[in-house]
Amino acid sequence: MHTHHPFSSLTPDSVLDALDSVGLIGDGRLLALNSYENRVYQAGMDDGPALVAKFYRPGRWSDEAILEEHAFVATLAEREIPVVPALRINGNTLHTFNGFRFSIFSKHGGRAPELDNRDTLEWMGRFIGRIHALGSLESYQHRPALDIQSFGVEPSAYLLAHDFIPGELLEVYRGVVALALDGVRRCYDRAGDVKILRLHGDCHVGNVLWTDDGPHFVDFDDSRMGPAIQDLWMLLSGERAEQTRQFADLLAGYEAFYDFHPRELHLLEALRTLRLIHYSAWIARRWDDAAFPAAFPWFNTQRYWQDRILELREQIALMNEPPLHC
Repeated sequence: MHTHHPFSSLTPDSVLDALDSVGLIGDGRLLALNSYENRVYQAGMDDGPALVAKFYRPGRWSDEAILEEHAFVATLAEREIPVVPALRINGNTLHTFNGFRFSIFSKHGGRAPELDNRDTLEWMGRFIGRIHALGSLESYQHRPALDIQSFGVEPSAYLLAHDFIPGELLEVYRGVVALALDGVRRCYDRAGDVKILRLHGDCHVGNVLWTDDGPHFVDFDDSRMGPAIQDLWMLLSGERAEQTRQFADLLAGYEAFYDFHPRELHLLEALRTLRLIHYSAWIARRWDDAAFPAAFPWFNTQRYWQDRILELREQIALMNEPPLHC
């Protein structure tokens, strides 16, 4: 059923052949890294340290969209912001082999940041502020914006049009997701005219690696235009009082480099709601990739969708509450 997905032809030998095609001779050691959207491998090199090869999901981004993300990250690196840019090999950061597009990165280690540490949050806030200060100077031309249509309306329509939601829950989900999107729109109305800028886009704890020298930010694959708070809210957790404290710690560093507009706090629960809807549709849209049924076997079960309905009901209530203070 799933054997015809393009990634099924990306064998270890083809990965090594792709590296060889740009003059990188592997020593045969290949480790698949945790990635579902793309395929990412750590490859040992005959001469030098191991490198990371990222093979892009066919059809997701245009070449232009990939290259402008590469350019943004390269500019961040030039400003000594700790990110991991695609390496320029033979003059290019994007390469092709047997129908696959791929890029090469230096290997960077690290551990998850300790988000219960106030100094850690302030340190991360400083770098996110620097990313946004640079991200605000230009706009993406080939990447979409994070908005209600692309992260809420279209994903929910896809889920409702395909056979993933059990029949007895379909109309319940339809009603709840409609109420949730109404709540999102009201949050956006309360926030007013919010500036959008180039973001990391997926700035959760898994995409921040911590060393003794501080954080570095990896995987800008979801980088797009959006409100600044998108790169901040995913670092918050716990009860409201705890999130308020965490946000204050982030802002203590962030605002040294970029101004945060408090009205964006109206978007915090709205963006969380959009991410929840988008995430389910992301799994559904990738179901023909054998990695997804294997990784998410519970996806099209009744229990999964009952939990999603409850989650959206909770979000509807949260979007009606006053926003966090900063």
